[in-house]
Amino acid sequence: MKKFLAALALGLCGCSTGVPDGVEPVSGFELDRYLGKWHEIARLDHRFERGLSQVTAEYSMREDGGVRVLNRGYDAAKGEWKQAEGRAYFNGDRSVGSLKVSFFRPFYGGYNIIELDREGYSWSLVCGPDRSYLWILARTPELEPATLERLRARAAELGFDTEKLIYPG
Repeated sequence: MKKFLAALALGLCGCSTGVPDGVEPVSGFELDRYLGKWHEIARLDHRFERGLSQVTAEYSMREDGGVRVLNRGYDAAKGEWKQAEGRAYFNGDRSVGSLKVSFFRPFYGGYNIIELDREGYSWSLVCGPDRSYLWILARTPELEPATLERLRARAAELGFDTEKLIYPG
């Protein structure tokens, strides 16, 4: 557990809370609808998630008005679940899907929702402060192939290396 948290912290150290050039977070964002459990469908690989499957992120409100972030994944090599708890706060306007998240204060990294199912809040495309961080999330462990392909294509249009996406299952 300590190694997981340390790796997560190292992954976020030095990160900014911004958005990659040419990428815009969604507007009209509704945090209340975004809260709850999300399943990781695909991601660009990072050491803080390397080897983890069945990855989920659960978002809930904190007493200070921020968002509690609980990330959880299964490490099959060790036969154990790993989790990390963090906190997130908006970078400005709460109707814009741009937050900063920290799993190891005082270091924060960008969490930018760049595509979102506005009707049902059932899927989202999220990036960090640069193009090396990308996640495709869904409310269920699987996403319709057509939706997944559309999100991959959108990420590629925005300059993300979608050939390197991994699908942790």
